[in-house]
Amino acid sequence: MIRYLLLLAILIQYPACGSKEEYKVDEFEVAFELPSLIDVTQGGEYTFNVKDGKSPTTTDSFIFESEEGISFVCPIVSSSSGSFTIRLASNIQSGYHQVYIKRDTRKKTFGKTYLNIVEDIGFTPDEGTTIYGIVSSSEGAVANVVVSDGVEVAVTNEQGIYQLKSAKTQGSVFISIPGGYEVSSNGVLPQFFAKLKGAPQVTERVDFTLKKVQNQDDYKVFMLGDMHLANRTNDASQFSEFTADLSKTMEQNKGQKMYAIALGDMTWELYWYSNNYYFPQYLNAVNTQLKNLQIFHVMGNHDNDYKATSDFAAETQYRNLIAPTYYSFNIGKVHYVVIDNIDCSDYDGTESRNYEKRVTNEQLNWLAKDLSHVSKSTPVVVATHAQIFYPTTSGFKYDHDVTNTTRLFDILAGYEVHFVTGHTHSIFNVTPEAAIVGNHNFYEHNSGSICASWWWSGYLTPGVHISPDGTPGGYAIWDVTGTDLKWKYKATGWPEEYQFRSYDLNNVHFSMADVPLMPPSVPDATKKVYEQYVNTYPANNDNEVLIKIWNWNANWSLSVVDENDNKLTPEALWTYDPLHIAALSVKRFNQSNLSSTPSFVTQKFTHFFKVKAMNADADLVITVKDEFGHTWTEHMQRPKLFSTDAYKKK
Repeated sequence: MIRYLLLLAILIQYPACGSKEEYKVDEFEVAFELPSLIDVTQGGEYTFNVKDGKSPTTTDSFIFESEEGISFVCPIVSSSSGSFTIRLASNIQSGYHQVYIKRDTRKKTFGKTYLNIVEDIGFTPDEGTTIYGIVSSSEGAVANVVVSDGVEVAVTNEQGIYQLKSAKTQGSVFISIPGGYEVSSNGVLPQFFAKLKGAPQVTERVDFTLKKVQNQDDYKVFMLGDMHLANRTNDASQFSEFTADLSKTMEQNKGQKMYAIALGDMTWELYWYSNNYYFPQYLNAVNTQLKNLQIFHVMGNHDNDYKATSDFAAETQYRNLIAPTYYSFNIGKVHYVVIDNIDCSDYDGTESRNYEKRVTNEQLNWLAKDLSHVSKSTPVVVATHAQIFYPTTSGFKYDHDVTNTTRLFDILAGYEVHFVTGHTHSIFNVTPEAAIVGNHNFYEHNSGSICASWWWSGYLTPGVHISPDGTPGGYAIWDVTGTDLKWKYKATGWPEEYQFRSYDLNNVHFSMADVPLMPPSVPDATKKVYEQYVNTYPANNDNEVLIKIWNWNANWSLSVVDENDNKLTPEALWTYDPLHIAALSVKRFNQSNLSSTPSFVTQKFTHFFKVKAMNADADLVITVKDEFGHTWTEHMQRPKLFSTDAYKKK
C-alpha cells in the first residue's frame, strides 16, 4: 500500500507527456482587429490594426491553434500603438484557427479566423475588388478561364489572374473548367469551386489548380436521374445494383474519359429528419460504391430543406455539402450549364413545399454573361432537374414558368442546345422539329430515373425495377466526339440492347379479383383508378401485341413483320404499362387498410405502339431503329407468357 501511494504521488506531481500546457487565463491590455480571413504567404508577415492603442509587446507570443488542436507560435516582429506585425510559422497550413496571445503565464483568446496560405504572385488587386486569384496548372498560368461568383463573371489574363468586384451573395466562387482540363476531386465531387471565407467587403484570394488532360474530345457522360435515397423500401441494396451496373459499364469502356451528371433528387427531404438520411449519407454511398468518376450535380426539388422559409435558405445544406446551385463547365468541345429551376421562395417551413418550376432572374443574368464567352458553334448542354416541356396527347406543352422560360430561350438563341432533365421518372424527347421549340435548335432529353418508381416496384416485386410509364430504372449514356453528341438509355441490370418490351395482349388481363384485400369502403375515386387498369386490359383474344419503346423520339422507326412476311402497321397510343400494373399497382391496391389512392401507381403515358396479328400463334419480328442507326430486334414467339417472373432481370 505504501508503494502504491508513493507511485500515485509521483503521477500527480508529473503529468503525462504530450498533454497541453496549461496557462493562467487572465486579462491583459491588448485589443486588435481580427479579420475573418487572413491571406498570407508561407512564412510571410501579416500586420494587424490595434484598437485604442492597446498593442501587444514583441515579447508576447502570438499563437494560431488549428481545429486539430495543434498550436503554431508566431513571433511578433514589431509593435506600435497603431499596429503590430507577426511572422507566420513556416509549417502552418490553411484552415480555421483560434487566435491567442500569450504573455508570461497568461493566455488570452481573441476569436477565430481562416488562415489562407498563398504564394506571392506579385499582384495588387484593383480598388473595389473583393475576390481575386490565379488559375494555374503544372505547366503554369492558364489564361482565358471564366471565373464567377454567380453574379459577376471575369476571365483570367495571360498571367492566369482574375479579379471580381463581388458582393459575395452566393457565398462561393467557381471556375468554368476549360476544355482539355480537369480539377481534383473530393470523392465523386469535382472541386471547381471554393467557399468564401471573408466578409463581403473583405478582399480575399482564391486560387484554382487545373490538370491538363489528353484525348478529352472523345468521352462518355452518364446522365443520372432521380435517385431518391432515403433509407427505405430497400433502396440501399437496390442502389448498389445500379452502382454495380454503372461500374461494369465503366470497366467495359476503360481507357476512355468518363464523367457523370446527377440530375437532382439524390435525396428525399421528407426523410432527412425522420430517417437521418441526407447528403452525407448519399455521399458515403456513392463514394464507397463508385470509383474514378467525377459527378457534377444538379439540385432537385427534394434536395431543398422543407423546413426553410426562403429559396436561399432551402439550398443551404446543398451548397454546404455538394456544390453551388448553378455553374458551368466545359468537357472537350462542349459547354455544360447547370441550372437550378426549382424556386422555393414560397416555402413556409412545413411539408407543403410550395415550389415553382422556374429559373430565377439572377441565374438568367449570370447565364447571359457566361455565354458571352462561348462561341455559337459550341454545343450547349443545359442540365436542370425539372422538365422544360411535357408531352400531351395533342403535342408538347410548356411545363415551366413561361415568362422566364421565354427569356431563357432568348439567351440561348443561336446555339445548339440540349436540355437534360429528370423529375418525371419517365422518358420523353423533344426534337427541334417540334412546334413547341419555336424554330430554335433545341432538344429536351427527359432522361429517366435510377430509382424508377421510388424503389417501390423492386421492393414489392424483386427483379422488376420499373417506372410508372413502363421504362425500366436506369441511366443515359452519352457518347461525345468533338461536337457530335449521341445518346442511349441503359436499363439497370440489362444489356444495352434492351431498348423495348413487348406484350402479347391475349395473355394480359386484370380484374377486381386481383385485389381481394381492397376494402369495400374504399373511396369511389380510388376504386376508379384501379378500374382503369381493368377496363384497359380485360380478358380478350383480339390477337393484339403492345410494344413499349422507352427512349423513342420522332426520328426513330418501328417495323413489325409477321411470320408470313406481312408488314403490320403500328398504332401509336397512350396507355398503361401492364408490367408496372402487375409488379406495383396490383400490390399497392391489394391492401386491407387501403383508404386512398396509393402513391407511385401506374400512369398513362406515350411511347406505346399496338399491332394486330393474324392469329394467336403468329410469331413477329419487331425491329426498332434510332436516329444514329442502332437497330434492336426481338423475334417474338407467340403465344407469349405474361407474368412478373417472365420479365424479371436475367
